[in-house]
Amino acid sequence: MQEPFTDDGGNLLSRPARDPDGNPVICKEAEDRRDALIEKLAALPPVPTALDQIVQHFGHEAVAEVTGRSRRVVRITDAKGERLSLRSRPASANLAETAAFMDGEKRILVFSMAGGTGRSYHADLSCGNTERRIHYLLEPGWRADQAIQGLGRTHRTHQASAPLFRPVTTDVKGERRFIATIARRLDSLGAITRGQRDSQTAMGGSDAALFRESDNLESVYAKAALRQFYGALWRGSIQGWNLERFEKATGLKLTWEGNLKEDLPPMPRFLNRLLALPIAEQNQLFAELEQRIAANIEQAIEAGSYEVGVETVTADSLTVAGRETLYEHPGTGAATELVEIVRRDRLVPLTADAALEIGERDPGPDGKPRLAVNARSKRAAVVLPAASRMLDDGGVKERVRLIRPATAETMARAELDASNWRRADEAGWRRVWDAEIADLPSHRDSRFWLASGLLLPVWDRLPAENMRVRRLTSDDGHSLIGRVLDAEQVRAVRAGFGLDGGPAMTGAEAFAAVIDRGNALSLANGWRLARRRLMGADRVEIEGPADTDMAALKRMGCTVEIVSFRARIFAPNAGVLERFLDRWPLAA
Repeated sequence: MQEPFTDDGGNLLSRPARDPDGNPVICKEAEDRRDALIEKLAALPPVPTALDQIVQHFGHEAVAEVTGRSRRVVRITDAKGERLSLRSRPASANLAETAAFMDGEKRILVFSMAGGTGRSYHADLSCGNTERRIHYLLEPGWRADQAIQGLGRTHRTHQASAPLFRPVTTDVKGERRFIATIARRLDSLGAITRGQRDSQTAMGGSDAALFRESDNLESVYAKAALRQFYGALWRGSIQGWNLERFEKATGLKLTWEGNLKEDLPPMPRFLNRLLALPIAEQNQLFAELEQRIAANIEQAIEAGSYEVGVETVTADSLTVAGRETLYEHPGTGAATELVEIVRRDRLVPLTADAALEIGERDPGPDGKPRLAVNARSKRAAVVLPAASRMLDDGGVKERVRLIRPATAETMARAELDASNWRRADEAGWRRVWDAEIADLPSHRDSRFWLASGLLLPVWDRLPAENMRVRRLTSDDGHSLIGRVLDAEQVRAVRAGFGLDGGPAMTGAEAFAAVIDRGNALSLANGWRLARRRLMGADRVEIEGPADTDMAALKRMGCTVEIVSFRARIFAPNAGVLERFLDRWPLAA
């Protein structure tokens, strides 16, 4: 029992109640509730561990157990019927079980840190069981290095096939604390997540990494997202949560004298405190953080600053069109080469039925796919929600993704509402979609350059953006690795090495440089190509022409529009820009 009392300061507090003899007063109701709880717990069936459930479900005759257990509970059938029995395991059990799995006598293997040290379980060509391993990472624990060692036991040299890794998690978001630790360690090692592409995962095939960038909760994108999350809490932008409730629930102090602290709690401390919250609150807060991480990663991908390590370029055809020496080291004679690669990719457009299937996964309020047709360009698209973009003030800009027959683009929802995209019925949308597919070519040709060979001494003379390193094998069997450059960057690189001129940019390359990357291009006659946003769409504007040039530009396909009482000239597509550059080339 508790009784209230007032201390010397006038504060109302409670303390254990005592009888006149000084003995504690026992609450009979509390005792009854305790006894009822103990009785209920004692009546519940025992919950086996994950290891016991696997062994008992598949049977110990089918499961090879390589652990440190000297005894275990197995399900047996004898004269007394089917029952659970406690059986002892000899010290040599691990050796026998390993041999049974590697020889193919048992097709399921469960191993732990205690029993897996120094052993290999890969599809060794010299063993009887060369089936592909499907490796479930069930309990990774807190030690990332031990989890990495465990993964390595099924993926080694001299194997018939690479394993398929499947990290197993529940829908409890706080559990990501464990996966994040391993992902961060693997990300720093770079073995499976970057350079090593032989292993496959459940997330997407042979070129997928074991963990996504969003799984590493201590990456630069996650750290920035956490600070944005704290800022949103401070401003009260997270639904159902305010700063006071968050600080009380987690014990984290975010402010000092009304303002956000400079040294905010880091990600590990945030995740540890998140584990103490009820499941629903964990999932809600973690969803807010995940949304910001995804937005930061997508923004980095769009800006070209997202680095995924060395990847292999694959295409229907990769042809070396030319080589040029940029630099030769005076001491070693090693050279830095500029290699032009012509790439040819088969264009496989998305069919209307496949697009509708994608739209049905995330339908609109009416339960149907959100179909749209552009009233101006006569193009069709399926509209899907996209990751929101985080603004500088921590606010959220809602965005949508337009799935088209051969491409996909992302735009703000407000821009979509203000554009020429209109909702369409399925019949009309399908006619436009099929007509656009019929006009598409069978292949898409493009080109890029590789700065290959000796790179470190000249790294500062290469572009500071899009520092992507790729490897490829050309059609004639030559292997190359180096920094990827586009036509615009090649012109700047050649100028940096004191070389004149450079490759003439095609209309498609110039259009992409202006629209996709926002670069302004200068022309030899003093004009300029620049990206301008009008009526919710990005446009290529030609700056500098006089009124006497209007007729020639219109004949080429350029459009003239009156904006704020001034005539402005735009190149609507890459084809028009190609004809334009034939007459007015870019500046050297």
